[in-house]
Amino acid sequence: MRKSILFHPEKMGSKEVLVLLIILMITKGECKASDGEKTCHPNDLKALIDFKSGIRHDDSFRLEKWIGRDCCKWDGIVCDNVTGRVIKMKLPGAMTIDDAPAQTSMDGVLSPSLSLLTSLEVLELSGLSHLEGQIPPLIGNLAKLRTLALSYNGLSGPIPESIGKLSKLEEVHLNSNNFSGSLPSSLGNLSSLGTMDLTSNHFSGSIPHSIGNLMNLVNLYLENNVLTGYIPKCIGNLQALQDLKLSNNLLTGGIPFSIGKLSSLRSILLDNNHLTGRIPSSFGQLKSLVTLSLQNNQLEGPVRSNLGQLQSLAELNLGGNRLSGKLPKTIGLLPLFTLSISNNMIEGPLPVEMSSLTNLSRLYLSFNPLNLSSIPTWLVDMPSINAIHLAGCGIEGEIPRYLQSAASRWAELDLSANHLTGSIPSWLGSFHLQHLNLSTNSLSSEIPATFISFEGLEELDLHSNKLSDSEVISS
Repeated sequence: MRKSILFHPEKMGSKEVLVLLIILMITKGECKASDGEKTCHPNDLKALIDFKSGIRHDDSFRLEKWIGRDCCKWDGIVCDNVTGRVIKMKLPGAMTIDDAPAQTSMDGVLSPSLSLLTSLEVLELSGLSHLEGQIPPLIGNLAKLRTLALSYNGLSGPIPESIGKLSKLEEVHLNSNNFSGSLPSSLGNLSSLGTMDLTSNHFSGSIPHSIGNLMNLVNLYLENNVLTGYIPKCIGNLQALQDLKLSNNLLTGGIPFSIGKLSSLRSILLDNNHLTGRIPSSFGQLKSLVTLSLQNNQLEGPVRSNLGQLQSLAELNLGGNRLSGKLPKTIGLLPLFTLSISNNMIEGPLPVEMSSLTNLSRLYLSFNPLNLSSIPTWLVDMPSINAIHLAGCGIEGEIPRYLQSAASRWAELDLSANHLTGSIPSWLGSFHLQHLNLSTNSLSSEIPATFISFEGLEELDLHSNKLSDSEVISS
């Protein structure tokens, strides 16, 4: 006959109470042992064993050390000290071996059983390169997940709708995979999200309007996909946004005026889409903006004079559009390092205020009806310029001798498709140029012997001139 044992904790010491708690946990099956070995929660153990089973080859040999039933001791696994549940699974492809970085890969399929890790806070499996499969459809079960990092793998399929259940998710890194399908509207439920990086996949369809609910979003990266439709106006709701990158998609329509309300923006990258209309006047309010890249769209109208108010702007890329009119004088107020307006319909003359751009390093003005006739001397005197592209700008006459003063500073010079005449001056061979393009002009005479000893020259294009001994230079 079984007898009941009565415990009176109020009559016990602290050590006796601890022993009692351990006995009760064992009785309830919450802490099991086998031959003295600790064991993980059954769901955690199954999830990790199934993950290991799906990997055919592991360059790092980390998984071969996953032996026994105490998964909290396994490489890349971290457990909670109180509950014993797995809270971190970190097996990145970039490792440190003997104090030196090493890139490893895992060849296999991502197990859907990872959705059993219901206490998981961090899942980092980035850079394994040969990891295939899909995001587990039940990933929404990982209610405590804060970081989801699966970048630089071979994963495919859609983002499951259940991802919208992860209200604590702060970072999503799915870039550089083969994911496809439309972006689920449930992404708008991720109220804690700070970074969404879906760059370089095959996502299609439109950007969901629900994205305007992500009030904590700081970084939105959707470049290099096949997204279509308009940029939703509700992006203007994302008051915490600092980086907006939508380049290399198939987006159409105008740039929302509401983007100009995002006072924290540091970068706007919308290049290589099919955007139309004008540059919003509201962009003049973006005082924190460092990079504005709108090149290779179908934008028209003038370059806004109020862009001169952007006292942090270092890079302005507007090339490959249908912009017209003259460059505003206010452009000379900007702290620019790069200015690109090539392949537009910008008219001359260039504002002399550009000479105030003392930080300007790279200048791209090619193929605009600037009708310069000659290269402005103030442009040559600008102290920081090392790349200047003036192809198809209507420059006439001989290559001017005052270019010699820039010999020690310039790395790139493009004067192609102009109306240059005369000979190529021998002193041009003393430049430390990496790229020189004088093609499609009316230059004559021989190629100077100084070009033979061009140090550091990577590209030389002299075709479509009237030169002799052109066979001397083959590159």
